[in-house]
Amino acid sequence: MTQQSTPHRSTPRRWRIGGLLGIGVLVNYFDRISLSVAAPQLQQEFHLSSSDLGVLFSAFFWTYALLQIPTGLILDRFGVTRVGRWGALLWGVASTLTACAGGFGGVFVARALLGVAEAPGFPVSAKATGYWFPRRERAMATALFDAAAKFSNVIGVPLVALTVVNLGWRWGFGLTALLSLAYFVAFTLIYRDPSQDSKLSAEEYRHITEGGAAAEGVSQAGSLAMLGYLLRQRKVWGLSIGFAAYGYVFYLFLTWLPGYLVQTMHMSILKSASYAAIPWIFATLADLLVGGWLIDHLIARGHDETRVRKGVLLGGMLLGLAVFGTTTTSDPLIAIVWISIALSGLAAAAPVGWSLPSLIAPRGGTGTVGGIMNFANNMMGAVAPIVTGIIVGNTHSFTNAFLIAGFMLLIGVLSFLFLLGRIEPIAEPPASLAK
Repeated sequence: MTQQSTPHRSTPRRWRIGGLLGIGVLVNYFDRISLSVAAPQLQQEFHLSSSDLGVLFSAFFWTYALLQIPTGLILDRFGVTRVGRWGALLWGVASTLTACAGGFGGVFVARALLGVAEAPGFPVSAKATGYWFPRRERAMATALFDAAAKFSNVIGVPLVALTVVNLGWRWGFGLTALLSLAYFVAFTLIYRDPSQDSKLSAEEYRHITEGGAAAEGVSQAGSLAMLGYLLRQRKVWGLSIGFAAYGYVFYLFLTWLPGYLVQTMHMSILKSASYAAIPWIFATLADLLVGGWLIDHLIARGHDETRVRKGVLLGGMLLGLAVFGTTTTSDPLIAIVWISIALSGLAAAAPVGWSLPSLIAPRGGTGTVGGIMNFANNMMGAVAPIVTGIIVGNTHSFTNAFLIAGFMLLIGVLSFLFLLGRIEPIAEPPASLAK
């Protein structure tokens, strides 16, 4: 132990680490949304159809999703510090390659490589949050990095849009490459696990560990054995199916909202960026205030943890059904209201989902549970853009795309309700699975 004796109230090291993780997700999502903003210029320059755009939007998610489970296994084996550093470095490399792409094929390959690079991003943040925060602070800590995913659209879309309009789409990707490399430097200099952080006081360390933080260390079972064990757990399936439904709607809007406003509402790139920021502002607030502060506040006051977390989880998913409202209007303001309600509900539910791997996983299995959950989530990130592109290309309307999104959410609600059960740790694997 290298902790100092300074009281944790004067040096809230854990919240600084939480802020660092939030900045990482913010930069991570700048990389993801850049293609959505640049899409109109790419479509014109390379003569792409709506279906072509859907394929490009999905390229990132195929590799990103397929690597989630391997990433979880690697993360549980090698730890947050090493995996987080290498991942952050590769973000910048992949974004640079996107900026240099010469056509559809080049953009597709570069985006697929970006998916490889960013695969550890969210699992690293989820596992680090489990190490650094006691259970009663876990919702707010998780909301910090999850809200950054939503807030990236508030500042990232206008920022990238200004860059794209004034300097061209290549500079939009160049900007995100520079930000990614800057975060790599910051993470390398700042992040350590709690037991290895010399700037963490002994008192704050006790506050973290005695409050139920996830135990540091590697899995006591072999990686594949742990994976097989977790895949047999109903809780893991309930979490994964429910989060996949959330992911379908979230990634539909993440990739297609600017295009929806340009194509259906006939807006310019800059105007669509300003309108698209509105739902994400409300989503960010809902993420922090409901998915974060309110949950921790209610649990601290003695309310049942399972009821609080599942109440917000199910309530947020049900509010997401406001996506059906977008099918009833051609007024952009009304459409933005419906989308704001839907994304706010989903944003409130998301920190609960991301806090669950560290709350239900057996020792050393948080990364694997997070990998399984995020695999299901991001496979929908691959599917939703393609399905939406095909529907829009064939019908010249987003109506059926939004209807499918609503039905996906209904499946997710049923999964959380009947499969997840109580939010409590899964039993340790039997001794026969030990290394």
